[in-house]
Amino acid sequence: MQTLADKRILLGISGGIAAYKSADLVRRLTERGADVRVILTSAAQEFITPLTLQAVSGNPVSHSLLDPAAEAAMGHIELAKWADLILIAPASADVIARLAHGLANDLLTTCVLASSAPVAVAPAMNQQMYKNIATQKNLATLKEHNFHIFGPGVGAQACGDTGAGRMLEPLELVALTEQLFSPVKNLQGLRITITAGPTREAIDPVRYISNHSSGKMGFALAQAAAAMGAEVTLISGPVQLATPAGVTRIDVQSAEQMHQAALSAAVQSDIFIGCAAVADYRVAEIAADKLKKGAEAEMQLTLVKNPDIIAAVAALPQQRPFTVGFAAETRNVLEYARQKLLNKRLDMICANDVSASDRGFNSDDNALSVIWRGGELDLPKAPKQQLATQLITLISEHYKN
Repeated sequence: MQTLADKRILLGISGGIAAYKSADLVRRLTERGADVRVILTSAAQEFITPLTLQAVSGNPVSHSLLDPAAEAAMGHIELAKWADLILIAPASADVIARLAHGLANDLLTTCVLASSAPVAVAPAMNQQMYKNIATQKNLATLKEHNFHIFGPGVGAQACGDTGAGRMLEPLELVALTEQLFSPVKNLQGLRITITAGPTREAIDPVRYISNHSSGKMGFALAQAAAAMGAEVTLISGPVQLATPAGVTRIDVQSAEQMHQAALSAAVQSDIFIGCAAVADYRVAEIAADKLKKGAEAEMQLTLVKNPDIIAAVAALPQQRPFTVGFAAETRNVLEYARQKLLNKRLDMICANDVSASDRGFNSDDNALSVIWRGGELDLPKAPKQQLATQLITLISEHYKN
């Protein structure tokens, strides 16, 4: 689906290790129909070559403000006028600082100043550089000047640190770009609560029971709903994902914590989406100290059932929201999902096959079969952010009907 057909995107790439992802970003943008032209800063050329980006974009790559040949053809003013959007990814701390202060000392910053197109920046830097007060002030200045800030993500960094500062993945940047061009705000006034990620059920102070959920699908749903104008509360288990813009996030660890947070938020919501992979069982008695390995060949743990969050929300006697569940299965996917829809009295359920290695848990892609009383719809494999927009649209249509 060419969601960016005929859109002209000027991609600025600054110096940083995340520049290696830019070739994939160009490919993903062009797959969706965008015409992409690239500007490289001098530092960016130390990480990725103009030839690589010319090959994937199909267009010459610009990198010098004082290039006689370039100025004789599409000069920097024409390039600035050409763009429907300027996307800078990665955006280093240096480029962010120069943009915030209105400098025009290279081709990229000159084009930004000379363009009336919207500008989006995807920060990418060491976590301490990102937290630095100067960087935060510069980002705040860009927001005041109506720049769009995409990210950053949270996680392991090339320097060995862990924290906020990673550039968002190419598919996440593409989804945010798509939303800029089609900001459907038809959910204004709606309150949506979404659960996401796994839960952790402690065994002792060191060990826990959990699952492989990354939280990506739930976070994508939160991002899509917020982009459409909804007031979104995201209740998340322990994941390494940045909070989507405009979303209120509540962090929890265990299923019982998520249960309490979900019931509290559900009665104030119009729509509740249970996307989290909640542990079905927890240890009956959590050890106060780390359990030591003894001579025995086996260890036995007594498990008790966790509360069924989605069923509890669907059973609310008053202020019950439109309730949507997820069924992550490895076999008999549709059969189990239909049973869950009826047994838990849900309004809608989204079934996905997590046995497939190319989708579901920890993948950027997914495929869903959406089931409701009287109807079904298959949403074929697609990036989770794209799928999230389709699903939120479908849910809102059924809620309104």
